[in-house]
Amino acid sequence: MNKRMLPSVHRLATIACAGLSILAANIASAQSARPGVGATPYLSPLPAGTTFRVWAPNASAVRVAGTFNAWNATSHPLVSEGNGYWSADINFVYAGAQYKYVITGPASTVWKNDARARQLTNSVGNSIVVNSSAYTWTTVNYTMPNWNELVIYEMHLGTFGQSASGVVPATFDNAKAKLDYLKDLGINAVELMPICEFPGSVSWGYNPSFPYSVESGYGTPTDVKEFVDAAHARGIAVLGDLVHNHLGPNDLDLWQYDGWNTNNGGGVYFYQDFRAVTPWGSTRPDYGRSEVRSFLRENALFWLDEYRFDGQRMDGTKYIRKVDQAGPDIPEGWSLMQWINDSVNTASPGKISICEDLDNNAWLTKPTGAGGAGFDAQWDAQFYWPVRGNLITPNDADRDMNAIKGAILANYNGDAFQRVIYTESHDEVANGQSRMPEAIWPGNAASWYSKKRSTLGAAVVMTSPGIPMMFQGQEFLEDGYFQDTDPLDWAKNKTFVGIKSLYKDLIALRKNNAGLTRGLTGQNTNVFHVNNSLKMLGLHRWMNGGEKDDVVVVMNFSVTPRTGYRVGFPRDGRWKVRFNSDWNGYDASFANTATFDLDATYSTPWDGLPASGVFNIGPYTCLVFSQGDPPPPTNAADVNDDGAVNAADLAVLLGSWGVTGGAADINADGAVNAADLAALLGQWGWTAQ
Repeated sequence: MNKRMLPSVHRLATIACAGLSILAANIASAQSARPGVGATPYLSPLPAGTTFRVWAPNASAVRVAGTFNAWNATSHPLVSEGNGYWSADINFVYAGAQYKYVITGPASTVWKNDARARQLTNSVGNSIVVNSSAYTWTTVNYTMPNWNELVIYEMHLGTFGQSASGVVPATFDNAKAKLDYLKDLGINAVELMPICEFPGSVSWGYNPSFPYSVESGYGTPTDVKEFVDAAHARGIAVLGDLVHNHLGPNDLDLWQYDGWNTNNGGGVYFYQDFRAVTPWGSTRPDYGRSEVRSFLRENALFWLDEYRFDGQRMDGTKYIRKVDQAGPDIPEGWSLMQWINDSVNTASPGKISICEDLDNNAWLTKPTGAGGAGFDAQWDAQFYWPVRGNLITPNDADRDMNAIKGAILANYNGDAFQRVIYTESHDEVANGQSRMPEAIWPGNAASWYSKKRSTLGAAVVMTSPGIPMMFQGQEFLEDGYFQDTDPLDWAKNKTFVGIKSLYKDLIALRKNNAGLTRGLTGQNTNVFHVNNSLKMLGLHRWMNGGEKDDVVVVMNFSVTPRTGYRVGFPRDGRWKVRFNSDWNGYDASFANTATFDLDATYSTPWDGLPASGVFNIGPYTCLVFSQGDPPPPTNAADVNDDGAVNAADLAVLLGSWGVTGGAADINADGAVNAADLAALLGQWGWTAQ
């Protein structure tokens, strides 16, 4: 039996003295339910307390000190298990207690925070015991959207929820208060930049000091769970961001954790040779050491399980699989990613694993059984660079429609949804680059050109095959470049409310909210029209084909409007304009170029398609066409679903009076009563026509 399953001598004595032998049968089951390493409160057998367990293979002694023993460095020793782990069960230590390990190593004794601390007072403070089972989830049975219907919003917690004045701080609570805003925008997944404890209170988050702990400046573990709960209640998935290519490098208690190192390296958690070196310090974890591999694998599972994240992005995977851009390879890094992804698929099927590698390497998203790394999707540089470059260049003549076509059609392993596509991400709007509107016209991000071309970029993202992603504030023309000290300017949300509406409309089309653009969620794409001289592009998207499925997207990448322009269509009949980015309702400066529904005919085949049609299109504009009519509107007060609210509905309601649930429960409060009668009478006379 694993030694961690056995109660300590101290606890056995306590049980015997108290005459509580009836509880002895609970010991094994209570212990086996606990995580293997860290500080874990227990309730059974009595008295309650906390199990402390730590990996320190080169230590000659380990003790735990904290608020429960007045920080006494010797009174509570841990027992060596003989395998590098040390553990003890200490009664009367409860959630909220602060602690550190006192580790006697080869040369000295050091005080260290728990490598798996779930919470710290701050990055140079103390570990805190957390009861991870104390939270009661209120949103149950949440299922994230299908991956082909995801629209991701990348969020930096430190700048998203904070007011420009700093009066409203950057916390999970204040980010939670804006979830209704994201729901209204149509977002159904948020991707949080790293939220693990980092040095200080301001950071992008890609310098994690404690991978299992929530950044103390953002809130507590409970605050994170409340955020996830609230997001799920609004139909929004939450994705995390793992940083396993390096740790720290500052405020890093894992450095020389048990006092041992060679070559002045980082000790047991890190490589001790050239493989330790990364662009962010010599702190690459030792992917070949089984305990470190488990530390990282279990970290990935931890956020999915304990915090109910719906997936994760893994940062900088190229620096896990090789030392640097030029190599050499780190085979054990590749096998670690495979192990993590296989474990996620087993423990949390349906949750998405995304990597940021940016080397356009299809093997990252191949199944592990075929030798791939097993990720479900990857950030796609094949899309980003051609699209961004062709939109920010000032001269129309320099725009390359064939490059845009290549970006739209690129995929990995024949699967359109193995890639995440975007024109803005945290890396691409910093590090010497600006937000798209700023890059288009530096110093004049609110210009007509910036509005038109950045929103054309949004249209390319939302109508191309792939999983679309936005970066926070993109929907209201946030300018400049991303800084972790510069909160979003939420005033722009009102200044550019029309631009936000444009994004909202695009997202609704991408998700097929109205049931008229299913093709935008499909695998199939034909870029059938490329006119590089006039800078025009046309594509056909479909899932299975047919009315309300086939979607035709036409884009003008020039400042010159086109009138009477012809492109091919896959079928004849009436094609309706579902979206026109030149509508002046989005911005008063837009031309509102007259664009109407059209009738495609077989009499003039075009672009290799059996039919064609003629239309007008404005400058730097996207048009979206599909066929079919929307379903008639519904009304909860139309109890019998006959398209009208009248006496027939009243009769059904009165006949169901007092019944629990059912169609007559108009306000869905669990009973048919006076509130439902009032709702019905308030809609009296409504018809679907």
